[in-house]
Amino acid sequence: MPRRQKAGSLSRVARRAVLVLVALLILPYLLIPVYAVPFTRPVSTLMLSELFLLRGYDRRWVDIDDISPNLVRAVMMSEDGQFCFHGGVDWKQMRGVVEDALGGEATRGASTISMQTAKNLFLWNGRFFVRKVLEMPLAIAADTVWTKRRMLEIYLNVAEWGPGIYGAEAAAQHYFKTSAARLSTSQAALLAVALPNPFTRVASKPGRGMRRLAAVIDRRARNSGEYIKCIYG
Repeated sequence: MPRRQKAGSLSRVARRAVLVLVALLILPYLLIPVYAVPFTRPVSTLMLSELFLLRGYDRRWVDIDDISPNLVRAVMMSEDGQFCFHGGVDWKQMRGVVEDALGGEATRGASTISMQTAKNLFLWNGRFFVRKVLEMPLAIAADTVWTKRRMLEIYLNVAEWGPGIYGAEAAAQHYFKTSAARLSTSQAALLAVALPNPFTRVASKPGRGMRRLAAVIDRRARNSGEYIKCIYG
């Protein structure tokens, strides 16, 4: 192949790759208003990967009114106590993480429920700087377009609670043989505590440390009044 022809071919491939990348970056922002419509039932990138790998998954969508308030309160107090008050990103928490990183200290998580929802729906797992950069504007956009109830409804229906187990209903059925609507306070706290690492924290088989964390979350949930008004106000 002549050098000029080869260069032209590579240039076309590069242009196509750039166009695909731009399309992938824009697509989530086009889907955000679509997912604001109550009857849409979004799936996460992890669910799509399960299908691609021919593994399948268990997810049974339920409206937020059919999810026990016990679970709603426990997840909010465990994952994002300021959920009702920020616009997608908790800048105070994020600033603390940056300061810790610059000081050479171990960083803690600062992901809000909005950020985790954006990650689950549009991005991928893992602690990658690039993913975090993409995640924050998506979280802000989603928080602007969706109500807080809709945000939490989507999150509780796409959150991963174990291998192939997605959403509150599938998790409640799998771990406690009950529905998401009938979860007790202790069951809800255990599910909430399992969320950060559902592969090593099994809600139905908690160790001593997990039980201790669940008890803390249970107490916070019982006293969450002012913090959940955007959901049950």
